[in-house]
Amino acid sequence: MFLLFGFGTKQKHLGPGAVRTCPRCSNTTQWTRIRQFRQFSLFFVPVARWRRQTLEVCGVCGTAVEV
Repeated sequence: MFLLFGFGTKQKHLGPGAVRTCPRCSNTTQWTRIRQFRQFSLFFVPVARWRRQTLEVCGVCGTAVEV
C-alpha cells in the first residue's frame, strides 16, 4: 500500500497592496499582497493548514512585511 503525503509552505496571490517605501531598498512602489501558510496534504488533497500570514511584498527586492 502506498501512502502519498506532502508538507510545505504555500503562497496565494491576493492582488495589489499599498504604495510603500521599502525599508531595505528605499524604493517607493506598489507592493503585492500575498497569503502564506503551511500545508499538509494526503493524496494531493490539503488536509491541514496552519501558520497563516497575510504579507505585503516589495516588487523590487522581495522584502516582506506582515499586514
